[in-house]
Amino acid sequence: MHRPAFSLEVFPPRRHAPIGTIYDTLDGLEDVDPDFISVTYGTGRSADRTATLRIARTIHDEYRIPVVAHLTAQYLDRNQADETLDAFEAAGVHAVLALRGDRDPDRPPTDVFAHASDLTAYIADTHPDMTIYGACYPECHPQSKNRKDDIGALKLKVDAGAKRLISQLFYDDDDFLSFLEIARASGIAVPIEAGIMSVTDAAQVGRMVRLCSSRVPRSLSRILERWGDDPSALREAGIIYASQQITDLVAQGVDGIHLYTMNRPAITRRIWANTRGLFATGTNAID
Repeated sequence: MHRPAFSLEVFPPRRHAPIGTIYDTLDGLEDVDPDFISVTYGTGRSADRTATLRIARTIHDEYRIPVVAHLTAQYLDRNQADETLDAFEAAGVHAVLALRGDRDPDRPPTDVFAHASDLTAYIADTHPDMTIYGACYPECHPQSKNRKDDIGALKLKVDAGAKRLISQLFYDDDDFLSFLEIARASGIAVPIEAGIMSVTDAAQVGRMVRLCSSRVPRSLSRILERWGDDPSALREAGIIYASQQITDLVAQGVDGIHLYTMNRPAITRRIWANTRGLFATGTNAID
């Protein structure tokens, strides 16, 4: 495992897109050396489970990279959870990121696993050999009443069995470091990886602000003001900005960096080339 850890997230191709496009993404990541790759899950429809399982198996079998498969709670019942987890294990996937998942207004949740901590506890009880990861929000979950409640919910998740946390993206390293200090003071001792996403267009930043309540610092605002209408220049500035974030976080001694690739391997390769020398190599995170 790298010290600190370095990992990536990919997602299944959009519905109706050829499944083969994921191979283009994975082939494009050939020069990158992650400790693991996480694969997103969608809202939990049968097609989502199939796509996540298929890609996770491909990463494990063909690319020989450890995998963390996402699993969302809201639309699962116990039978579906068992079937999915058994299928993950049969495919050589022994780590899962347990999430509540986004609400689909057209589908009522099952109410079996109302929170990610409920799913985490269930996995820990029924599949004890599975390593469980959890998510966290450096700037507070948008639906939490306040930071105290948010940290309390996060501690429940860790106490239920989450062994490692991956943060939602953020644009100001001080926001993550402040969150980390509060989490440690609250007794959360598991490793926490910092989630980083390179800025590629101004609309993307707007979406993240709405979805995750991410704060846009003045340094990033200046970049958007200068190059927001120039996609090529903004892409270059975004790569530099993400690389600088990673450099600062590694200098501050973080446990790991989790890079949201958005299935854009060329950008991921550039960021890795800029920062790879900061990551010492040891043994793998998961097998």
